[in-house]
Amino acid sequence: MSTTIPDLSLYLHTHQQLQEAIQGLSEGQLVWKPASDQWSVTEVLSHLADHNIVVSFRIRAIISGASAILPAFDQDPWVSSTKANEGLASDILVLFQSLLVYNHELFGRLSPEDWEKTGVNFKGQTLTLKDVVHSFIAHVQHHLGQIARIKRALEAHV
Repeated sequence: MSTTIPDLSLYLHTHQQLQEAIQGLSEGQLVWKPASDQWSVTEVLSHLADHNIVVSFRIRAIISGASAILPAFDQDPWVSSTKANEGLASDILVLFQSLLVYNHELFGRLSPEDWEKTGVNFKGQTLTLKDVVHSFIAHVQHHLGQIARIKRALEAHV
């Protein structure tokens, strides 16, 4: 059994990556949508904050052994029902960073064995805590690509 702890600097760096991705965008540009059925940059950030909330719960469920099934969520209704595009990107990123810091503090208290604890996701896959953290980092990378595509569409629109 491998007890290698993930590179947590990559986890913490996701906030800076998001900050850099939106740098120079006006409030109008942040809420602009390429199409009515697509997300704005602000909505992407809101989704990532929601995802961070859910992942924070998954982390605690895994280390406590309290949950057989890790929670999932339906991203589109979460974004639309919370009127995410009416929020401020800066406020969303404050929450995102706060959760990163809070979880990072928790990670520092975990043993190598804690990183090997598991939970089962909604697809029936068994995931270690390490898997969950790696997946979170990859998920942010995916949405950084989405933000870049929105920015390109915005440039073409102007």
